[in-house]
Amino acid sequence: MLTDFIQYLVTLPWLELIAMLLSLAYVILAARGSLWCWPAAFVSTAIYSYIFYDVLLLMDSALNAYYLLMAVYGYWAWQKSGVDNTAENIESEKSQFSIVSWKINWHIKACSILSVVSLALGYIMANYTPADFPYIDTFTTVFAVFATYLVAQRVLENWLYWLIIDAVSIYLYIEKDLMPTAVLFIIYIVIATYGYFKWLHIYKNNSINLVQPIVE
Repeated sequence: MLTDFIQYLVTLPWLELIAMLLSLAYVILAARGSLWCWPAAFVSTAIYSYIFYDVLLLMDSALNAYYLLMAVYGYWAWQKSGVDNTAENIESEKSQFSIVSWKINWHIKACSILSVVSLALGYIMANYTPADFPYIDTFTTVFAVFATYLVAQRVLENWLYWLIIDAVSIYLYIEKDLMPTAVLFIIYIVIATYGYFKWLHIYKNNSINLVQPIVE
């Protein structure tokens, strides 16, 4: 698997390689609480939108176009909250990187709605398109759209969503024999785990001095 992944990197078109590296940079910088994660996301999703459109993967292209818009929104939301361009001081007393935690009841309601949407769209994909794994693929897409919004809102639990999304995506990519992409998503799981505990630590440290908004 590692040999295949290295060979995949060697033969990658340079544009796709840039998009892949910037995607990794986005996840790492987001976990570190750096405002620079959003410019990285903007460029990577712009490239992926073009790549997927060029090969007629129109739904993937549209999803990345959404990610591109969310990169702009995420940058604006974080900057408005006073988040710095660096991550070195996010745990200091002067940190402006506030993290919120939404109640479990809110997440249950959100997941219920997202599940219904996923089933409805999955039914359409299963019956009116030649899509493989239509329900699972739709599930990961719908929840990824929502999880990206949670990142922009600096919601602690976004990382838990990504852990599940990435794990399911790994299964899909293995089934489709896309081993290099599966390895990439394994890396995403490691980063998401780091991101959750990093944000949890910051949340606990800042909760003493910051009033955290509560979502009912």
